[in-house]
Amino acid sequence: MSGKPRCLPVPDRRQFLLRQAPVLAVLATGVAGCSTPGAKLPPLPPASAEPYRLGPGDRVRVTVFDDPQLTGDFRVSDAGAIALPLAGSVSANGLTTGEVERAIEGILKEKGLFQQPSVAVEVTEYRPVYVLGMVERGGQAPYQPGMTVLSAIAVFGGFNYRAVRDHVSITRIGEDGVAREYRAGPQALVRPGDVINVFERWF
Repeated sequence: MSGKPRCLPVPDRRQFLLRQAPVLAVLATGVAGCSTPGAKLPPLPPASAEPYRLGPGDRVRVTVFDDPQLTGDFRVSDAGAIALPLAGSVSANGLTTGEVERAIEGILKEKGLFQQPSVAVEVTEYRPVYVLGMVERGGQAPYQPGMTVLSAIAVFGGFNYRAVRDHVSITRIGEDGVAREYRAGPQALVRPGDVINVFERWF
């Protein structure tokens, strides 16, 4: 019995390779695509020092000095407005608390309720951050100032064993109202309303 390895005839080898080519191509594509999920996303823009802008779901306390009847806690509606007694609906979406203060003062003066109104607006509860994907349990949690990707994920029990841990995707609605998806590291700062998606490892 010969010790030489048995080789297929040339035509048979060609047919074998042709039959296996689609399988090999799929495997190669899968490995290339799943090894770094989210790698092609644009990086999250660096955090800016601009003041916080209100959005639907935020809760604020409006204080009208010298009039406790107009003072209270209010939620920014899905339409982006605050419904105040006597003053009516005040647009708040995309505005800072200072801008809302001035808007309320203008309405109170226009309606003749005050000659020189003084109003303070502060955020009491931010709209939530959402976490999806490879975490122990997904869901939403109120935003906290200084919250990072990692601290947001920790609220939901942390990464699960299938998670990609060095980056996630963040879907964020810009000031133009358009949602965009970015790649972000664990220490990236998140904003209220962000949707964090933790990718799955394939191997």
